[in-house]
Amino acid sequence: MKTDIHPDYQAVVFRDLGSGETFLTRSTVSGDKTIELDGVVYPVIDVEISSASHPFYTGKQRIMDSAGRVEKFNQRFKGFGGSK
Repeated sequence: MKTDIHPDYQAVVFRDLGSGETFLTRSTVSGDKTIELDGVVYPVIDVEISSASHPFYTGKQRIMDSAGRVEKFNQRFKGFGGSK
């Protein structure tokens, strides 16, 4: 394995813009903004969505009626492309 080719990991805070939740983890990304968390200053990365605000994880997922969508499609295009 080659040495000195892997990026360095650092402590980074990811902040969910939708819920305001913060996650402290290690990452290779760095940001220009900083945040103080538990008395220590960390770089912060703002994300649009995370497990704290995603509908699948929060239980507010909307169930799609796939059968109704297929029937609507078939009804719309039932006479299109008939046999020649």
